[in-house]
Amino acid sequence: MNTLSPAPSPASGRGELTRWLAIAAIVIILDQLSKAAITSHFALHESLAVTSFFNLVLAHNTGAAFSFLSDAGGMQRWLFSIIAVVASVWIVWLLRKHQSEKLFSFALACILGGALGNLIDRIAYGYVVDFLDFYWGSYHFAAFNVADSAITCGAGLLILESFQKKN
Repeated sequence: MNTLSPAPSPASGRGELTRWLAIAAIVIILDQLSKAAITSHFALHESLAVTSFFNLVLAHNTGAAFSFLSDAGGMQRWLFSIIAVVASVWIVWLLRKHQSEKLFSFALACILGGALGNLIDRIAYGYVVDFLDFYWGSYHFAAFNVADSAITCGAGLLILESFQKKN
């Protein structure tokens, strides 16, 4: 037997959007709290070995991922801030349009929270606070933070979602 579900009411749609925005807010809060904890306990470039492959370290990234454009003379602060604002507006629009698509919207919420977490740093300090330092032998992966992790996980989930069969 095939039954039809009633169309969602506008109020239930707002509830879904609120859920995704709340997830983004949680990412922002976790990101900012972790950065505050690191900056209050570490001096710039101070490092603490946690395991044989992981350090906590306080680093300031004036560029983008992997310090891209970090030596661009200051214009990158505003360039990356504008990109983050435009991307955030677009993501909220996508969330409104696709709020019932759980995996897609969760991925976007993670990316939104990460983008806004790093935007807060750029506007407040002119750089992004990074502190997670993974390494293998003498090779260190670029230091990153909770916001970067959320963006990466969100992007990975978007890729996964794109491979799922659409109805």
